[in-house]
Amino acid sequence: MDEIRLINSCKVKVRFSEVDSMAVVWHGNYVKYLEDGREAFGLQFGVGYNEIFANGYMTPVVKMELNYTRSVKYGEDLIVETTFVNSESAKIIFDYRILRALNNEVVLKARTVQVFIDMQGIMELSKPAFYTEWKKKNGLI
Repeated sequence: MDEIRLINSCKVKVRFSEVDSMAVVWHGNYVKYLEDGREAFGLQFGVGYNEIFANGYMTPVVKMELNYTRSVKYGEDLIVETTFVNSESAKIIFDYRILRALNNEVVLKARTVQVFIDMQGIMELSKPAFYTEWKKKNGLI
């Protein structure tokens, strides 16, 4: 049986405020593009910040790995491809590719790991029930 893959693609345009004096995207702004990808993924697949919060949790990023391969300039269009990594643990893991829209050249690969914490800030060690149901609904378990 083929593994089910949940992938979202969203488009972002490099704004002037995101570049340095050489008109190249400042490295820290890629973190915002990953956030754009996570938000678009959540909206498409029904596991966005509002749904998580409504179920009594928050999901802070606890690990982030970024691998830059090409520079990007002001005004370019990018595609943020966000892929859900299915895991048995009580974490949300995403892999990303950011591509130059003009030619689909990969400019960045990344991974983030988020954990579930309750409203008192206590980390959840097992998958919350709503998350297990979401995974079942999407054929992941």
